[in-house]
Amino acid sequence: MRLAIIGGTGVYDPAILDNVRDAVIQTPYGSAGMRIGTYRGQEIAFVARHGFGHTVPPHLINYKANIAALKMLGVERVIATSAVGSLNSEMKPGMFVFVDQFIDFAKSQVRTFFDGGERGVVHLDFTEPYCPQIRAKMEAGARALGIEAMNGGCYVCLDGPRFETPAEIRMFAKLGGHLVGMTGVPEAVLAREAQLCYASIAMVTNWAAGISDTALTHQEVVDIMQANGEKLRAVIMFAIDNLPAERGCGCAAAGVDMPWLEGFGK
Repeated sequence: MRLAIIGGTGVYDPAILDNVRDAVIQTPYGSAGMRIGTYRGQEIAFVARHGFGHTVPPHLINYKANIAALKMLGVERVIATSAVGSLNSEMKPGMFVFVDQFIDFAKSQVRTFFDGGERGVVHLDFTEPYCPQIRAKMEAGARALGIEAMNGGCYVCLDGPRFETPAEIRMFAKLGGHLVGMTGVPEAVLAREAQLCYASIAMVTNWAAGISDTALTHQEVVDIMQANGEKLRAVIMFAIDNLPAERGCGCAAAGVDMPWLEGFGK
């Protein structure tokens, strides 16, 4: 298994997969539930970030277990989806943005696999946080399919589960942020540490607080995500179909070996 999809808010169904089965992977960080199926003969894992019934809030997601489980399965590439608010006039609700940078305002304790001790401390380069090879294929897919999308954008991450205040949104805009969400970090960080290629499709569901004319609601986010589900799947399928078998980026080299995962449970 070399590829996985992580579905965010509103993306709970691996509809592109056949012969789907449920699986629970035990990791040193707890268990990770997922569904595994095939797409055109290729075995793919699907992780519902918030659980298949959206039962896990952003600040309680077991990111370590999810990423460790994918690493243990042999996954090399991850395509993730996320619902985001926009604070950039060019990134309108209904658009896809293939983000290329992030600003981390999350405060959760889960920041890294490497907390010192036997596993050491690492300081990784994050000049290019998201896999350029996957992003390029997603951009090509959106263009070929006539789907409005932008390749490049800065994602600002907070823990949630509340939405942001207008004052926070004004600050993020001054700092260079374009989109705001609650789950992109530490997921992207852990994926890089684990030597996985990781790219995110950010679906703009609403204008951020203070820009929107109405109060923000979770249902609004879910409705927009589900309304654009077919487009989302089409972009993902195009990327999967057109990615070369061998990785041609620097994501794996930028991470580090994690031998304790290879030996876990054996």
